[in-house]
Amino acid sequence: MSSALWPYLIPPSTHGDDANCAVSARGHRITFADGSEVLDADSGLWNVQIGYGNEAIAAAVTEAAVNGSYLHSFRFENTYARKAADDLLQVCGPEHYGRVMLAGGGGVANDAAMKLVRHYHALKGSPQRNLVVALRGSFHGLTFGGFALTGEDLGQRVYGVDQRLIRHVTPNDVGELKDLIARSGRQIAAVVVEPVLGTGTIPLTDDYLAELVRLRDETGFLLVADEVATGFGRTGTFFASQTWPGRPDVLLSSKGLTNGTCPASAVVFSQEIADAFTGHDAILTHAETQGGSSIPAAAISAAIAEMRRLDAVVAGRRVAARLEAAIADLVERHPLVTGSSGRGCFHTLHIGGPGGHRLSPPGVAHLVAAIRKAGAIVHPGPAGIQLVPSLTYSDAEVDELMTCVESGLNALVPSAASAPRH
Repeated sequence: MSSALWPYLIPPSTHGDDANCAVSARGHRITFADGSEVLDADSGLWNVQIGYGNEAIAAAVTEAAVNGSYLHSFRFENTYARKAADDLLQVCGPEHYGRVMLAGGGGVANDAAMKLVRHYHALKGSPQRNLVVALRGSFHGLTFGGFALTGEDLGQRVYGVDQRLIRHVTPNDVGELKDLIARSGRQIAAVVVEPVLGTGTIPLTDDYLAELVRLRDETGFLLVADEVATGFGRTGTFFASQTWPGRPDVLLSSKGLTNGTCPASAVVFSQEIADAFTGHDAILTHAETQGGSSIPAAAISAAIAEMRRLDAVVAGRRVAARLEAAIADLVERHPLVTGSSGRGCFHTLHIGGPGGHRLSPPGVAHLVAAIRKAGAIVHPGPAGIQLVPSLTYSDAEVDELMTCVESGLNALVPSAASAPRH
């Protein structure tokens, strides 16, 4: 039965289906209105790092709702937001980062970051630095600023998104990056990158990151790490950029920031950037009604505390090791699996359709549905599926996930299980 709700990114013909209406979640499983209970291998939407129903985070949200209700950061401060910023700075690296601006979502954080980097250069006497560079195939949200930065064609022209001050380069192509900087280096305010491009789970190579950091240091643009997806242990360290040869000037966090309990994001920026603003007593023109309000701020502090209590980053490495071994085995022996990409608990299985062609979008949808029928939720990806388990999966749950994936693959082409590899 249909309802008044208009959900995101699915055609109206599928609205109102009880099989897609979740009613509860616990641990790593979701129960739907049609009575089905399935293993979630999508971590919600890549944001439930430590499983559903965490009581400590729920208690912190409840306390803030009762005692803080709505305390905000719009021309005010509140103790919840102060603590969340301090806690986040500690896990990001207080020896480098100086301040934290709290926001409401990953796209909004990208919007705020683009304002921040342009304003910073204006304060430093270089207002001509207004170009922002991102990578082709990247995803930075669907707000107008983040949508402009996003490196996929998702209808930006249809929606009138202004991309005149945005440039895109191919990920891991050092030559193309150097050519752009040679042509436009004095106009570039920042280069914004996902450490692992979320859409295809494509990691940036060590060589590319080393050159990106070198060019930043040499030419003066700011380096922004969009860690909306990769932060909070997703790729094996608390933040993926902590393994880079140089720290980014701005780090964006969302998703795992509250373990999915409340909408929240953060723009974490270096002490050098903070000093430029405080030195001029300059106001960055960005604010939101819910950004830095008491309830999401309490959830941030509680999520960080629970990540530490559960040693979730180390737990995620164990999950990743078992997942990666199972993926390698499937790539080796299943005729439809042509390869994989990704890092940590963030992987894509590349699937070949009948005749050896890339799996089409309808084929991907059919495969996702088949895996769901077998008992697990996975995320659709380009010509494949994404496996994004929580960091707290058990060994048995990793094995269960891969059994469901293989069942779905076999259902896609019933003869696949016995067909030879080519």
